[in-house]
Amino acid sequence: MSWGTELWDQFDNLEKHTQWGIDVLEKYIKFVKERTEIELSYAKQLRNLSKKYQPKKNSKEEEEYRYTSTRAFLATLNEMNDYAGQHEVISENMTSLITAELTRYVQELKQERKSHFHDGRKAQQHIETCWKQLEASKRRFERDCKEADRAQQYFEKMDADINVTKADVEKARQQAQLRHQMAEDSKAEYSSTLQKFNSEQHEHYYTHIPNIFQKIQEMEERRIVRIGESMKTFAKVDRQVIPIIGKCLDEITKAAESVDHKNDSQMVIEAFKSGFEPPGDVDFEDFTQPMKRTVSESSLSNSRGDGKSEPKFGSKSKGKLWPFIKKNKSPKQQKEPLSHRFNEFMTSKPKIHCFRSLKRGLSLKLGAGPEDFSNLPPEQRRKKLQQKVDELNRDIQKEMDSRDALTKMKDVYIKNPQMGDAASVDHRLAELGQNIEKLRLEVQKFEGWLAEVEGRLPARSEQPRRQSGVYEAQNPSGVNSCAQDRESSPDGSYTEEQSQETEMKVPATDFDDEFDDEEPLPTIGTCKALYTFEGQNEGTISVAEGEMLYVIEEDKGDGWTRIRRNEDEEGYVPTSYVEVYLDKNAKDVHKPLQKISE
Repeated sequence: MSWGTELWDQFDNLEKHTQWGIDVLEKYIKFVKERTEIELSYAKQLRNLSKKYQPKKNSKEEEEYRYTSTRAFLATLNEMNDYAGQHEVISENMTSLITAELTRYVQELKQERKSHFHDGRKAQQHIETCWKQLEASKRRFERDCKEADRAQQYFEKMDADINVTKADVEKARQQAQLRHQMAEDSKAEYSSTLQKFNSEQHEHYYTHIPNIFQKIQEMEERRIVRIGESMKTFAKVDRQVIPIIGKCLDEITKAAESVDHKNDSQMVIEAFKSGFEPPGDVDFEDFTQPMKRTVSESSLSNSRGDGKSEPKFGSKSKGKLWPFIKKNKSPKQQKEPLSHRFNEFMTSKPKIHCFRSLKRGLSLKLGAGPEDFSNLPPEQRRKKLQQKVDELNRDIQKEMDSRDALTKMKDVYIKNPQMGDAASVDHRLAELGQNIEKLRLEVQKFEGWLAEVEGRLPARSEQPRRQSGVYEAQNPSGVNSCAQDRESSPDGSYTEEQSQETEMKVPATDFDDEFDDEEPLPTIGTCKALYTFEGQNEGTISVAEGEMLYVIEEDKGDGWTRIRRNEDEEGYVPTSYVEVYLDKNAKDVHKPLQKISE
């Protein structure tokens, strides 16, 4: 089955068909190119997605990735990054193995096709030229024959006429003979041209055209084979990355199977355990006898003391107060000047300890934590101190490694003076020695605090007790110090004053309220309550679902946000209960906020 024999007269159709084949090949190249662009775009989007959810360095998010579930999520993000890399490999392989190769092949194919059809047109022009020569020879032979017939008829006419001279008859006879000779010559030429044309025509249709069409057929078949091979390569490129993609998915499955809910629960305990024991039962206080009120014991003071009750200010038991929470003041308290109460407070005997506690509360509220982490619960404080000790030990090891390296360098300089001056490293060695000594002193300091905390942690078997502050009217002079209890605030901080003296709680005053009233915190944004929250504890505030309020203090990582309803009502609510809209340019202007219903 050959195009040369079967399609000998379809030169134009073959030309159109081969051009269509090239167009199909170029269309497939364009398809593969767009596929590679899609793969690159998909890989880029996957990488951006993985990067978007990666934990930021030195941030709170990085600390959250210690749980097995978050570590599994981090492993998933890393595997998705590798997954994206495989799609980039697909794009690169398709570009190099298909797009680039077929583009080069198309250029070669166009040149080959052009050459073949040029040869075909040349052969057609040659056979057409031969045909024209045959036609010219035939017309010339026909004309000469007609001229010879007319010359013969004229001679016969002249020969039959008796009036014509003999010379005219001879002239007519010679003319007839000449015409006959010319006709014979034309006949011989026509015959020769005809034979030549037939030979050329036979060679054209049985040799030249079949050869040219055969080459065109082979060219077209190679194009078909090449596009088929490219389609196989298209599938092969995808199939090559399937095992690696499968490994990525296997790693994601392995990471998911490594999630351990029990381990995560234990880590939550280790992260937030305070070290305190739950409080015991509250003793009954008989208020029918005003002058004889019993004292209940506090689990916090019991964990530090010997279990003896201590007289405290206050006419009744009062819950712990967070720093600078506004309280409703009586008219008498509102009229009393701040300076008078401050002087009265400072002239009392426990002024030193109370002012120190107040100063510590101020510093904690402003975010400046003490060096010994005394604002944290015992268990959390112990962990922070241990981390600090480990960090200092690592720093000491680094400094010692640097000192050892310099010492070796100095020995080399001493043995080989041409390599350097041994005295040039003495200054650096002295600095390293001083740094190591300072770090060791820091380690000793933090180890001392760590030993103190570990010695003060209550045993599991101890039964904690709670003390309620009661004012002893019979013995007012016995009150001479501030309480040494830890006081909890919504931001997770605690205040504690370490002292060997017997310290009592100060009567509840509005000293801190006056500080708060003088310079109220500005609003930094607004928030919408997502759920109803009943603020039953001191320092919290109740909100209704859909209510809009002002934000005056962000969540510092403890899960509480400080909000304000109006100039007199503010407190803390769980951060998860509200949707916060922060505004750096927000001003402390209290406009009415309407409740938004669902």
